[in-house]
Amino acid sequence: MSQYPMTVHGANVLREELNILKTVKRPEIVAAIADAREHGDLKENAEYHAAREQQGFCEGRIQDIEGKLGNAQIIDVSKIANTGKVIFGVTVTLLNIDTEAEVKYQIVGDDEADIKHNRISINSPIARGLIGKTVDSEIEIVTPGGVVEYEIMAVDHI
Repeated sequence: MSQYPMTVHGANVLREELNILKTVKRPEIVAAIADAREHGDLKENAEYHAAREQQGFCEGRIQDIEGKLGNAQIIDVSKIANTGKVIFGVTVTLLNIDTEAEVKYQIVGDDEADIKHNRISINSPIARGLIGKTVDSEIEIVTPGGVVEYEIMAVDHI
């Protein structure tokens, strides 16, 4: 299987979720199933069926996270020398040439992307346009609203 890039922060978030699922959620669901079994006939026991469904979701998520962490190539950008070049994991400050609005994006893996926190996927059009470029470069990004021109103001390894 191929490896998927992931930041240290993204890996830590997944490990935390995995820990909660295994140590908190899984025992809660097992207890709910045991409690529901005591209520008698399982064919018409909605609590039992709901708990079993929750168990399926929980186990599926545990397998999903373990698979992602197993195939992750964790990249700690803070340990890579800053050459001013845009690479995976960096935080890029961009200036929209038309509006003069400044925006910061961190380039992260697909599972970590969260536009509300200015984390964009390595596979997004903006990130693909930025990778390999350097500070003071001007780039054109094709967006659904048309072509947007940006200037790379800073590249931070944080």
